[in-house]
Amino acid sequence: MRIESWSPAELLRRLPELSEVLRDCVEGGASVGFMLPLAPGRPESFWREVAQQLEGGERQLFVALDASGAVVGTVSLLTAMPDNQPHRADVAKMLVHRRARRQGVAEALLTRLEEDAWRMGKTTLVLDTVSGSAAARLYERLSWQRVGEIPAYALMPDGTPCATTYYYKHLNG
Repeated sequence: MRIESWSPAELLRRLPELSEVLRDCVEGGASVGFMLPLAPGRPESFWREVAQQLEGGERQLFVALDASGAVVGTVSLLTAMPDNQPHRADVAKMLVHRRARRQGVAEALLTRLEEDAWRMGKTTLVLDTVSGSAAARLYERLSWQRVGEIPAYALMPDGTPCATTYYYKHLNG
């Protein structure tokens, strides 16, 4: 497996693969901001928005590729912050295709993201995830600090309310 940081051009070139990962995650029940049924073209539209954010320097995109070079996961670092928070960034849209789960993809993506965030001068990272999920367990195992939980904060793709837990991590090289 290899982790790459992609440009807008590379994202657009491989738009179908990224869209398939997003579609698979949502259809698999991941609460990542989309509802079922996933409208035709919705994943592609999302990734085009991401390409614009990459172009504007508001986001960094990290992509996991398997041994064959196929996209199996992604995560983003959102860097557009208010003037009084230049040291902070948000982690968003951790997506791992179901066929690649439990193979260290999410951990590898997060490790690369943290390394690059540190090089960019980001020392405080924040993220949220479904409370009690496999992702929550991963973040806790990787020394992310739990801040708290908001009941019924979001909806699962099927419309079921779910609690969300917020985490932060201070980076120190």
